[in-house]
Amino acid sequence: MSNVYHDYFYDKNGFDNLDGGYFPLKHPDVAEKPLAIPAVLKPDQVDGDDVYYTITAQEGSSQLFQGVPTKTWGYNTDLLGETVVLETGKTYHVTLKNELSEVTTFHWHGLNIVGPFDDGGPHAPVYPHGERKITFTVDQPSATIWLHPHPCPETARQVWNGLATPVVITDKYEQSLHLPSEYGVDDIPVVLQDRSYYDNQLDYKKSYDVDGTLGEFPLINGTLKPVFEVTKPVMRLRLLNGSNRREWRLHFSDNHPFTQIGSDGGLLPEAVELDHLMLTCAERADVLVDFSDYKPGDEITLQTDDFSFLKFKIGSFEASHINLPSPLAKLEELTPDSDETSFHTVMSGMDDEVRLDGKLFDMQRIDTKQQINTTKIWEVTNTNDMEGGMIHPFHVHGCQFQLISRNGKDVYPNEHGWKDTIGVNPNETVKIKIKFTKLGVFMYHCHILEHEDTGMMAQIEIFDPDHPMTYKLLSMDDMMHEKL
Repeated sequence: MSNVYHDYFYDKNGFDNLDGGYFPLKHPDVAEKPLAIPAVLKPDQVDGDDVYYTITAQEGSSQLFQGVPTKTWGYNTDLLGETVVLETGKTYHVTLKNELSEVTTFHWHGLNIVGPFDDGGPHAPVYPHGERKITFTVDQPSATIWLHPHPCPETARQVWNGLATPVVITDKYEQSLHLPSEYGVDDIPVVLQDRSYYDNQLDYKKSYDVDGTLGEFPLINGTLKPVFEVTKPVMRLRLLNGSNRREWRLHFSDNHPFTQIGSDGGLLPEAVELDHLMLTCAERADVLVDFSDYKPGDEITLQTDDFSFLKFKIGSFEASHINLPSPLAKLEELTPDSDETSFHTVMSGMDDEVRLDGKLFDMQRIDTKQQINTTKIWEVTNTNDMEGGMIHPFHVHGCQFQLISRNGKDVYPNEHGWKDTIGVNPNETVKIKIKFTKLGVFMYHCHILEHEDTGMMAQIEIFDPDHPMTYKLLSMDDMMHEKL
């Protein structure tokens, strides 16, 4: 295999394992278990191209250890959620129910959807035993996105308790490629998280770190010490860093190469061959792994740094390979309206000193505006020092964007597709092209969950000059307390 990339691309000086609060993962004292594969959410009704779903945030319990079950939260299940499948061109009518004892929201991370209410940020509270109905038509290409709560300042704790689930968008073009597509067999989500437990229970306050909360044990698809039986020669892994803080520096135990075919917003224009891959918080990567060279009974593990956390046991299958076209996908190349930077946002600080543009988040303040269907150049800067600083993952709601450069140089080889989250190295400026096709008020923020809860977040209004709109923006008190 030619031109295989062997490094993580990101600046090693900013890795989380150099942070003073960092601790490495440990193996829990439990037996190996089959990797849990989230069930696929079943529609309530299908009427042509109209599909009806109900998604419920609920409390549950999970038998993670011997003895007392662990109290967990999930969407339509005890922990994490059922995979939501969307198809480009179809319209979805979704009832969002809250059976928790506190307010939550349902944020569609990576979905091009109107804001601020349907997008599910903090302006879209669903109060205990209440519900919210939204309708949207999917108009973006196939991708792996996700659903998680966003009721700042409680986002981090609610995700820690278990609220997060994959969302898979499919389209006819990707289906024509005949990629691995048998869900749970050769096409699987891999939700990467870490958790600590005290007498079998989660205790977010005890685990809390203002600079991003880490867990002792890897929790993969809600499974401790997971094993997956490989029964097909080529597998598609839909990797999602769903951790509050931890970066995942992925490679196989024998440095077996794999092929990245997708990033946050869908297929890459060209497949990229790698044997190392780093995901900062909320980033996704779709990779193909060819196990044809292994024999039945072999075992290979996926590792982060040099820690094994997911074992693949090779079963029996007939060797075969996938021939990917070039280009893999034809992306709409965004053309900025001007070569000049129209907006510059600055992430600064660490711990409780984190700021976005020198300010803390205010739910009733619009920080910047952009006209709908215009393509602008943004610069995103991380002012942390190269020595002792940290990578800040930067996320924008309600759109996908394209990268132009990192500190004036080319972007990483696997960053030429659609993105909604990028890791920005210390002392680095990333230049992006960004276009919003939906109206609304949207968040942009650091996706270390404790940082966004602290206030490292701001709001942009996407407007149509011919059809001005006004939005009733809630205060944080309004969001947290239902007005009766």
